[in-house]
Amino acid sequence: MVKAIRFEKTGGSGVLQYVDYDLPPPTAGQVQVKHTAIGVNFIDTYHRTGLYSLPLPSGLGSEAAGIVAAVGDGVTRFKVGERVGYCSGVIGSYAEINNVPEGRLVHLPDSIDDELAAGVLLKGMTAQYLIRRIYPVKAGETIVFHAAAGGVGQIGCQWAKHLGATVIGSTTSPEKVEFAKGNGCAHVVNTKQPGWERQVRELTGGVGVPVVYDSIGKDTFMAGLDCLQPRGIMVTYGNASGPVDAFSPAILAAKGSLFVTRPVLGHYTSTPSEMQATADDLFAVIASGAIRVAINQRFALKDAAKAHDALTGKKTTGATILMP
Repeated sequence: MVKAIRFEKTGGSGVLQYVDYDLPPPTAGQVQVKHTAIGVNFIDTYHRTGLYSLPLPSGLGSEAAGIVAAVGDGVTRFKVGERVGYCSGVIGSYAEINNVPEGRLVHLPDSIDDELAAGVLLKGMTAQYLIRRIYPVKAGETIVFHAAAGGVGQIGCQWAKHLGATVIGSTTSPEKVEFAKGNGCAHVVNTKQPGWERQVRELTGGVGVPVVYDSIGKDTFMAGLDCLQPRGIMVTYGNASGPVDAFSPAILAAKGSLFVTRPVLGHYTSTPSEMQATADDLFAVIASGAIRVAINQRFALKDAAKAHDALTGKKTTGATILMP
């Protein structure tokens, strides 16, 4: 039996239960990981509320770091005792131990400790595919990156600045402006203030930006389109304010033959080699000192509900982790 967070129905944070769970041995192709630190991400709240549905009852969480405790038949890339991390393709990281498909695990280098790995893998690998692959950010460009004080934002903004871009970040609270600037933003707009998209236009001399990275969703999507230059790309990768409302594709033509993509990490790390390469790119830029990752909230595993309340209440900055 292991301690784990489980839920039997969707809803608020109160549906999360800290229980004893009978975890089976790893099956063929699985690796059993004893967690040392567990990542908390906004997508976990989507699973809890049912916005992204899971078969119930269910565990929760998709990111953790730890030590290989056992391996199933056919596993060749990992051995008992090795340090590993994961961040997608499996649910149940809110637990002391979890079974993970071999292809979703990555090796951790000595330069990345377990807490950092648990706090950075999902958010950092998301930042990697956003700014290195969907739209490769180039030196001299100006971009918009929403939620600049958040988990993905703190990494993506620093990384984009490191690549030579001028970053216009956003936040919804004045107290987070300086934190966003510390993450590499040259300018910070408040998306709760009407007309923030006009500020972006003014900051770019009326030209607009080639790309907007938007994890907010409903509240910022349409105004974000008005920030884009012709043939610009809207990367909408989250729903912090709710899903984007339905719209006519003709709007994209009217606003400059724009592109819209709704990506997920799993499609950009679909093979073990792609998964490890994405992680290695992240680890390298952290090791270079170009990116600093702040783990500003730590909760005990049993207090996962409090972690969710802090996250959805916009009371967090940087990364949040659970300690088993």
